Amino acid sequence: MKWWRCSAVVLLCPWGLWAQSSVAPASTDPLVRIALVGDVMLDQTPGRLIRKGVDPLRHFASLLKQHDIRVANLETVVATVGQAVPDKIHTFRAHPRVLSVVKRHFDAVSLANNHTGDFGRQALVQMLREIDATGMGRFGAGLDLQGAHQPWIVERQGLKIAFLGYNEFFPRSFEADYDRPGIAWSDDDQVVLDIQWARARWGADVVIPFMHWGVEYEPLASDRQRLLAQRMIDAGADAVVGTHPHVTQQVETYKGKPIFYSLGNFVFDGFTRVEHNTGWLLSLRVDRQGVRDWRIHKARLDKEGSPHPAP
Repeated sequence: MKWWRCSAVVLLCPWGLWAQSSVAPASTDPLVRIALVGDVMLDQTPGRLIRKGVDPLRHFASLLKQHDIRVANLETVVATVGQAVPDKIHTFRAHPRVLSVVKRHFDAVSLANNHTGDFGRQALVQMLREIDATGMGRFGAGLDLQGAHQPWIVERQGLKIAFLGYNEFFPRSFEADYDRPGIAWSDDDQVVLDIQWARARWGADVVIPFMHWGVEYEPLASDRQRLLAQRMIDAGADAVVGTHPHVTQQVETYKGKPIFYSLGNFVFDGFTRVEHNTGWLLSLRVDRQGVRDWRIHKARLDKEGSPHPAP
């Protein structure tokens, strides 16, 4: 397996080419392996597979198990209550049974996306409770504003790693408030403060923002994504990871820190174009100095929305 170290080179990889990651000095600290994947949508065909006892993530089970921490963007509300938001073209709601499959493969999920609110706040509250009951971690949404912005902190081999999640796909109507459940919105100043607090208040050694951003179906990141990613790294982020466009986007480094603008779809049916059925499993190796190296594993989704390893 080839692992890449960071350079200052801009890496364009909309089809899964990969190149190097960070360049911190040599360290004797133990390395922690992190797996991150993009949009995991478990309604529709993937949900029906799970109901029949078929695991849509089975082809990546072995690779995911090789990591110390595994994180996904859960692109659907998981609930049995609520009404679909009117006038929204695509709304997703999965049965709580799907969480047994999610927990099998992932340690935490980001909920900061444009489908968490598809069935209203009552459904979100149920999902938060259902996830908590499994023992999985979650971030990017909460019962109030503070909960939505609170990082998920996980410790492995003495290393504290913080994950933060933000959505900036309009409309903004499902944002959490001081006394209202919802998602964490990507306000630049608040994002910077959250990153700084992840270290100062929560004692994190490594901080990774997981963004839901960008323009759908665009293979290149927007100027907005690039500027915000740089600001997050200036604030102390060790890597920036994104989802939402339904395609993979380029990888860049800024001040030696990697930026993965979009990991694409990972479990999602209903797409016909190859680029929409292509996703990445991102493997990071981190220590106290940040991201040591990384590798991208390419996935190709079948007609049922299940990912398969691809060359």
